[in-house]
Amino acid sequence: MSSLHEGVREEIRKRIADGSYLEGSAIPSASQLSEEFGVSAITVKRALRDLQTSGLLTAVAGKGTFVKQQRRFLRELDVGMSSTEDARRHGQKLTMQLISITREKITDPSLRAFDISGGIKFCIRKLACADDLPIMYYVIYVPTTIPDSLVEEFGRSLTTDALKSINVAPTERRLVIDAAPASTYAQEAFSIPAGYPVLRRAYHQATTNADIEIVGIIESPFDRLACSITLPVKKRAAGEPA
Repeated sequence: MSSLHEGVREEIRKRIADGSYLEGSAIPSASQLSEEFGVSAITVKRALRDLQTSGLLTAVAGKGTFVKQQRRFLRELDVGMSSTEDARRHGQKLTMQLISITREKITDPSLRAFDISGGIKFCIRKLACADDLPIMYYVIYVPTTIPDSLVEEFGRSLTTDALKSINVAPTERRLVIDAAPASTYAQEAFSIPAGYPVLRRAYHQATTNADIEIVGIIESPFDRLACSITLPVKKRAAGEPA
């Protein structure tokens, strides 16, 4: 026999599935649902928390609880590929929102896999949105020796496009991909609760300019981003066994 909060949770899930609660719209408040279902507000809040964790609902401070849009953005796994082009292929518009540019040391343990020169770096935090839906949160570290104009370009463009503006090309890329709880910054950017799982890609980007090396982390909630990869298949010579 299901508990009270499970019954409330499944009824709300059913209403989302049948369109009674539309994607992007606010659902009734906890007090309204409490009165409707004849249960305590604590029971309703527990049901809502379960649905937030599963990715069906999102809570926005001061505004209420909303049905999350279930669109998923597909991009190439290679971090240097143009996500703008990926979005265009899928009929979506990709935009960048600059959050901050600061000077700080690299302290994130996720980047320890790379041999990074020490000292202060420019740290650029930005958010990529597909059709206004936040899908990728970026933290990028670049040398403080580069011009301010290039730092600003990194803030409003994809890395490859920013490098292209100064006739520099990416060369070797290294990736470390894992699943992790969202960082505090990502929680705020995506309006997701603490502990929400994200696809995290730490990377090191070498370039044709030896003085410009880029490291960074990209976080994406699992319900908003999927990555594809194309692997070449070696052709077998005639008579070679399969």
